[in-house]
Amino acid sequence: MSGRKLDQLYRQVIMDHYKNPRNNGTLDDESVTIDLNNPTCGDEIHLHLKVENEIITAAKFTGSGCSISMASASMMTESIIGKSEKEALKMSRDFSEMVQGHEHDVIDENGDVEALSGVAKFPARIKCATLSWKAMERAIFEFEGKK
Repeated sequence: MSGRKLDQLYRQVIMDHYKNPRNNGTLDDESVTIDLNNPTCGDEIHLHLKVENEIITAAKFTGSGCSISMASASMMTESIIGKSEKEALKMSRDFSEMVQGHEHDVIDENGDVEALSGVAKFPARIKCATLSWKAMERAIFEFEGKK
């Protein structure tokens, strides 16, 4: 597939997640909620994460922001459900490497997260893309602290 067609496909995937976010909403009291914002552009995320026996059993988010930040939150929640805390943290590190243009492991099986690899070309958008991932890391650390 040519670079132009791949970029177009990636844009379609990002816009689909932005317009039809997966796991949008809240969870009950058994979850941890992390609120983060990006003061540079005004993006905000409210991530609700539920972990049982070190496995992420549910993840939902609410918030507002640009298409990159909201699509990233949708992709992130979709990709971490069913993963261990350790796997999710590794995914977050790999995601951070990817959006900075560095070598990284495959992040998710369905490949949607890879659509955000183009963010590396726009350094100002890296914080938008990583906001929900940073919230997920904090939520896992909060769960760890409660043990």
